[in-house]
Amino acid sequence: MTINERATRVILDLAVTLDGFIEGPKGEVDWCIMDPEMDFTNFLNQIDTILYGRKSYDLWGQYIPKNEDSDTEKEIWKLVHSKEKYVFSRTKKETDNRAILINDNIVEEVNKLKKNPGRDIWLYGGSSLITTFIKLGLVDEFRLSVHPVILGQGKPLFIDIKERVNLRLIDTKRFSSGVVQLCYQLNEE
Repeated sequence: MTINERATRVILDLAVTLDGFIEGPKGEVDWCIMDPEMDFTNFLNQIDTILYGRKSYDLWGQYIPKNEDSDTEKEIWKLVHSKEKYVFSRTKKETDNRAILINDNIVEEVNKLKKNPGRDIWLYGGSSLITTFIKLGLVDEFRLSVHPVILGQGKPLFIDIKERVNLRLIDTKRFSSGVVQLCYQLNEE
């Protein structure tokens, strides 16, 4: 089955520390290993849309790599910026011309996106948007890259989740950097 023959999925693809944080206490992500073996460009070639929360878009939606960043990082950001972007916000009333703003009707809007022909959709985050998507049952696949570091404090991946979500492991990958990628789907049973 090719990408065009199956339903479009919303994929949460995210780096997380061993103790479950997606950022350090001051928003730092310097613990995140840019491992070329993980072939993140392959993932980016499987998507054509990125979903951001307001804060994540403000921080990363138009990020420009530094001159000293590796060619791989520069290529990744070039690919990221080639995608269609949506920003979910209850407070923001307008955005730049590089993203489409969604203020309400999340389920309806995401279902419209999933019905469009094309590739999968990357749920970038942040944690509030991730929580909303999980609570609404909008995440089709959880692809978590667990990095070999314990921060002890920071922004947790899962916040304010009150109900159990059963998942089914569909794939694992282990990289020489120590990163382990775990891929899950909702367990409908």
